[in-house]
Amino acid sequence: MKKILSMAFSLLSLFSCRAQDNLSVDAFQKMLQEDGSAQLVDVRTPQEFAEGHICGAVNIDWFGSDFLEKAKASLDPGRPVMLYCRSGRRSASAAAKLAHSGFKTYNMLGGILEWTASGKAVTTFETERFLTDSGAPLEITLIKHASLAISWKGKSIQVDPVTACGKHTDYANEFPKADIILITHEHFDHLDKDAVTALKKDGTRIVANGRSVEILGEGEALSNGQSVTIDGIRIDAVPAYNTTDGHLQFHPKGRDNGYVLTVDGLRIYIAGDTEDIPEMSLLKDIDIAFLPVNQPYTMTPQQCIRAASILSPKVLIPYHFSQTDLSSLPGALKNIDVRLRSMQ
Repeated sequence: MKKILSMAFSLLSLFSCRAQDNLSVDAFQKMLQEDGSAQLVDVRTPQEFAEGHICGAVNIDWFGSDFLEKAKASLDPGRPVMLYCRSGRRSASAAAKLAHSGFKTYNMLGGILEWTASGKAVTTFETERFLTDSGAPLEITLIKHASLAISWKGKSIQVDPVTACGKHTDYANEFPKADIILITHEHFDHLDKDAVTALKKDGTRIVANGRSVEILGEGEALSNGQSVTIDGIRIDAVPAYNTTDGHLQFHPKGRDNGYVLTVDGLRIYIAGDTEDIPEMSLLKDIDIAFLPVNQPYTMTPQQCIRAASILSPKVLIPYHFSQTDLSSLPGALKNIDVRLRSMQ
């Protein structure tokens, strides 16, 4: 009788777990390209991750004592989880553990070694992950300078995509086609026709300031104070301009846009090229703020500190900062989660 009960318990435990599948690198890549809801996790160490990873991956270290807690906090159990490591061994263990916790998991056989041996691309872009009000993960890939990629529920948003400014970016192969492309203004480090062409597909919505729409010959022009809602994502165009004497010609008032995105309750402020302008005091409940820090074109560190103090975002990610020294920001903004990332 004890044996029967033991077997029954084992079978019950087995069927209470979600399945775990192993995929070849080709099948893994195909699923990534076709299933916009998939969550990609690199379970290697942060050092390994920084050396190169699959674009869009978040890093949750399998060797970390809090692996499961971090995974449960940042992953949606209702969406597939795709895992990889160096050779496939750590990710197999991680996939099994998550499967036992109710996730549907897919492990990539051969790991990133097999991925790169097959000629598939890796990147050094960092990705920040946040949860919207419904618990759905939103990922922001920090590409470079002013270029960002946002992914939420299979929707892809590109902000100021530029191919050749700084490190070359192959938008055709490194990122999925965009559902929405946002352009703040027409300067070469924000507007790039080739990048827009590489990211477009049937149905892509391009939202930009008026001059950028004229240059592109397509898109929807938003002026400061106007808004549009696309696929449930509200986009508010807000002012972005210079205020310092001698700098006014760079970004005159009324021409360029910043954007506030509201995605399932999560509010993201992408400031564009601006100084700490009075209109920032009108922006409320900002969760994540991207503020530029490189005078004479945008803000000094002190201006950024003032802007962040006005906005009071939960998270501040300075961007567009070139060679500006940002070391004073965390100490001056102790009540804000200041994340210094590679966004020169």
